[in-house]
Amino acid sequence: MKSVLGAMPPQQFLEQYWQKKPLLIRGALPGFVSPITPDELAGLACEEEVQSRLVVEKGFEHPWQVVYGPLNDEVFSTLPKTHWTLLVTDIEKHLPELASITDQFRFIPDWRADDLMVSYAPQGGSVGPHWDNYDVFLLRGRGHRRWQISDLNVTQDNYIDGLDLRIMEQFTAQEDWVLEPGDMLYIPPHIAHHGVAEDDCMTFSIGFRAPSVADMLSCYSDSRIDGLSESNRYEDPGLKLQSHSGEIDACVLKDIQALLLKQFQQSPTQFARWFGGYATMTQTQLRDAPEKPMDTFTQWQTKFDQAGGILRSTHSKFSYIRTTPELVALEEATLFVDGDCFDVSLDFAQWLCGERLISTFSVPPDQISATQTNVLIELYNQGSIYFADETSN
Repeated sequence: MKSVLGAMPPQQFLEQYWQKKPLLIRGALPGFVSPITPDELAGLACEEEVQSRLVVEKGFEHPWQVVYGPLNDEVFSTLPKTHWTLLVTDIEKHLPELASITDQFRFIPDWRADDLMVSYAPQGGSVGPHWDNYDVFLLRGRGHRRWQISDLNVTQDNYIDGLDLRIMEQFTAQEDWVLEPGDMLYIPPHIAHHGVAEDDCMTFSIGFRAPSVADMLSCYSDSRIDGLSESNRYEDPGLKLQSHSGEIDACVLKDIQALLLKQFQQSPTQFARWFGGYATMTQTQLRDAPEKPMDTFTQWQTKFDQAGGILRSTHSKFSYIRTTPELVALEEATLFVDGDCFDVSLDFAQWLCGERLISTFSVPPDQISATQTNVLIELYNQGSIYFADETSN
């Protein structure tokens, strides 16, 4: 399969462009035709469980108005002919067949992947000049769109006050391109970009999240707090008489700081288990669990052989961390699925985190033990995997 990076090796892209500078790739997917129509996208936007929004630059109550889904026919019937955009996020989770698009970007680690967003815009449609905190590949799926980019005036205070969106007040384009179907533009964080539809067009945005330090610190703190007892308190058996009772002594501050920092200390293994769970956390309520759970080794083997393999749910995130050094005869790993962790062999983890469709032919006979089959049964029963002859939402 031809790489979406064209003739550029993934290693070169990572070294020269990833999180460094934009890259335009003409013909990233030659002959690419949007697998979803504008009407089908609008239909998805009307569903309760689908995240969607309309951005209307002009023609509604106020400029750059945002209308959040679920949408309805009445909203669509009031839209002006031009200068609006419909955006639907996490679309590969609702249309699993579109995961074939995101799978072409697996030269970036899976845990960094966020979602596939699809947008439709008639002529003039845009969401305004802006910049993001994440990496995104903008694949042209239909029509033509003019993209302008810049690294000037990318500051927190450079935005128009009073709008529903954070649109830059000052934007000076440094590069200007018109993308055709199959063309793709990579935008790293903190690069301002402004896309305007030249005609009816659709954009496929493959986003990669960068968790904020604040969020990681908050989640990590919560995980450490959960294990603390109320009896674990500050103690000062060496308390000395102070000249003034209102003072908080410098030694007390030092002791309190050391006490709090101690609560964050973990072994590398313990920290890895926390981060693996954090990095694969998903909205588990969206998983499609089977009506009839499976519970026996024989039942699994029979169904696995009949179905010809299994697939990972697009609602789930899979990753693993090695728990033994390389070149060890029996390497082990911790498998992470939707925030849960399982101790398995490295071969098993790599097999399950490999291709989305895992066929029976790709499984060495001695690779799946009874214990690891129990892991598969648990993942099946919670809706993280399903058999190849079944359907998943």
